[in-house]
Amino acid sequence: MISYPVAIINLAALEHNFSRIKQLAPSSQIISVVKSNAYGHGYSEVVRSLNGSDAFAVARLSEGIQLREVGINHKIVLLEGILATSELEVAADYDLSPVFHQQDQVDILLQSKLFKPLIFCWLMLETGMHRLGFSLNNVTDALRSLSASKSISGSIGLMSHFANADLANDPRNEKQLNAVLDIAEDSQAISMANSASILSFPASHQDWLRPGLMLYGASPFADIRAVDLGLKPVMQLKSVLTAIQNMRTGDQVGYGGDWQATKMTKLGIVRIGYGDGYNRGLSCVGHVSILGKLVRVLGRVSMDMICIDLHTCSEAVVGDEVVLWGNHQISIEQVARQAKTIPYELMCQVSGRVVREYRHIYS
Repeated sequence: MISYPVAIINLAALEHNFSRIKQLAPSSQIISVVKSNAYGHGYSEVVRSLNGSDAFAVARLSEGIQLREVGINHKIVLLEGILATSELEVAADYDLSPVFHQQDQVDILLQSKLFKPLIFCWLMLETGMHRLGFSLNNVTDALRSLSASKSISGSIGLMSHFANADLANDPRNEKQLNAVLDIAEDSQAISMANSASILSFPASHQDWLRPGLMLYGASPFADIRAVDLGLKPVMQLKSVLTAIQNMRTGDQVGYGGDWQATKMTKLGIVRIGYGDGYNRGLSCVGHVSILGKLVRVLGRVSMDMICIDLHTCSEAVVGDEVVLWGNHQISIEQVARQAKTIPYELMCQVSGRVVREYRHIYS
């Protein structure tokens, strides 16, 4: 029996998207980005399906520990690095690879005596994002300090992050890449390419890719569909029709009465709400799929349920399945536009009370 709402995670689609990355950049190695619970898809099953990755990346120490505790032996990069000596020691114990993005982190390393050295470490450069990273003027000194430390084994790669990769052919992307290339030595590993630049900026591929969104089958571009990029959606979010109400002219729906019937209307109640991660911005503007038809969300999204307009789907009955996103009728990109947000947020918002079911569905 399915427990609704449910997120169907299609591992075959995930593997297809990984293969697509390999096709686009066959000479590069892949750091698969699985932060925030693999973008809401679930760490454990996702990382096992991405076993062909050369490494994984998470944001924080706690996420890296979680991967080790489910048996992942790959290199694991901590994109935000460490903030204290105690965190550095734990990272070393778990064979995690910090990114160094500020001098305080370098100082912590230099003042520490680790039981075993860190491997596969990276230095983050600030090239235009103005978020994390060493200024180009300070990179050489930081690299020299890290390279001299006995707490690091092996070479240190250079990493930066595109601020505008979702804008294909934007000259700022090439400027950022060139800033890293101008500093890097011939033997030094470079990692710049995220999903958008993997798809649109081949020069950015370099040694190590860092795909995130495209692994999960969504487009990083506002005007290009995932299917047109050769990607398949990994998550299908589904729920169930739990009640039907017959609205009369003038009846109001939900909190605040934001929607009012102008005629006799058949109203469906669906078991999903913002407590499950269904975005409240979809109030009165969202659409869902039921029995092969797209219907509107009426009124405000509440914590546990939404209301939908069934006037074009009079055959619907309690117990019918409702697709919130992830089928041929309604993609996560469409839903994101309706909610005035991005697919990343929708995926990551899917809460822990939504059951994840893992399947291999080939199409």
